[in-house]
Amino acid sequence: MQSHNPAFGRGFANATNGAAGQQYGQWGAPQPYGAPTQDPYAAPSPYARTTTRYMTMDDVVQKTGLSFLVTVVSAGLTWALLPQDLALGLALPSVLVAFVLGLVIAFKQIANPVATLAYGALYGVALGAISEVFNERWPGIVGQALIGTFGVFAGMLVVYKTGAIRVTPKLTRWIVGAMFGVLALILVNLVASLFVGGDALGLRDGGPVAILFSLVVIGVAAFSLLLDFDMADEAIRRGAPAKFAWYIAFGLLVTVIWLYLEILRLLSYFQE
Repeated sequence: MQSHNPAFGRGFANATNGAAGQQYGQWGAPQPYGAPTQDPYAAPSPYARTTTRYMTMDDVVQKTGLSFLVTVVSAGLTWALLPQDLALGLALPSVLVAFVLGLVIAFKQIANPVATLAYGALYGVALGAISEVFNERWPGIVGQALIGTFGVFAGMLVVYKTGAIRVTPKLTRWIVGAMFGVLALILVNLVASLFVGGDALGLRDGGPVAILFSLVVIGVAAFSLLLDFDMADEAIRRGAPAKFAWYIAFGLLVTVIWLYLEILRLLSYFQE
């Protein structure tokens, strides 16, 4: 079944097929009659162990755990060491740089530890500043948001592993469509607010519409985790190289950060 995940485009196909091409390219093409043949004893044995190490679930867990650790440490240091004004001043530039870096990683399918960890560190600065502001106004709300995020992540992992919800091409199209729909609403609300003033569509004013919108966004982010889990399984089945785990870690990091911020926002509505 053809995958609809953008991670398995031309770049991933080349990564997974490159080793096979090297292995069979020497013997696969028939040589014309009478052409000089290579010494079969000088060729590598077909039973020799390949030098390519394929990705395993341990690779995904380790790289993802390290990426989350860097993000949490960056957020914690920003919260603990920087004055709030300075932290807030660094939040917007950090988000903008992380956003551009994330687009480059996503479109070029960069599976690199430096890129993924840099993304986590940059977003950690913004998360530390935002969390400090929220927790100062509503003490304890950050802990509640972290518990909620971990609960959603664990719940969706159980749902995926038990097969209660199977990732099919139809479900993938629905989730991707919902993501674009949410993004479109946010952009329309932003543009309308520039002309009308305030929260034009009421998506972020803390009212019933805002609460409903946040619940929808949390649901879309939660189902996006299923796509991330399926991407990891499909990469392992296809024999992706071990370094591809960094790209999967990046995808999970993006989804979890999005989920945490939206849960934090929803909890602030209830505090109001």
